[in-house]
Amino acid sequence: MSRRRSQPPARFPRTARVNQVLREVVADALERLSDADERLGMATVTAVEVSPDLRHATVYLSSMSEDCRAALGGHRAQLQQAIASQVRMKRTPQLTFAADPGVAQGEKVEEILRHLHEHGGGDAPPAP
Repeated sequence: MSRRRSQPPARFPRTARVNQVLREVVADALERLSDADERLGMATVTAVEVSPDLRHATVYLSSMSEDCRAALGGHRAQLQQAIASQVRMKRTPQLTFAADPGVAQGEKVEEILRHLHEHGGGDAPPAP
């Protein structure tokens, strides 16, 4: 006689769940760090993507100035420590930081729409 699971199967793969948890932890830690380091004030975590082996994670931010990039590099160990203390994982992933390409694409679309609106929609959008 086989036993059936009383719970439905997981709706999301493990890496998707880990991505979401890490995004929340890193965003919270960055918010606390921004109180002491104003270079992080405008840094907003949009997503985190972990590698399949969970050893590396890319943190995507809405925008990244050179000052913000330098601050993130300096605070990388603190962010990884926040993950290690709040998330139960075999290994803490090594963090890398990148600007979210989706935000840049959204800004391009907004610029094109703004141009079309200003010119009555008759002109072609500016070439990229």
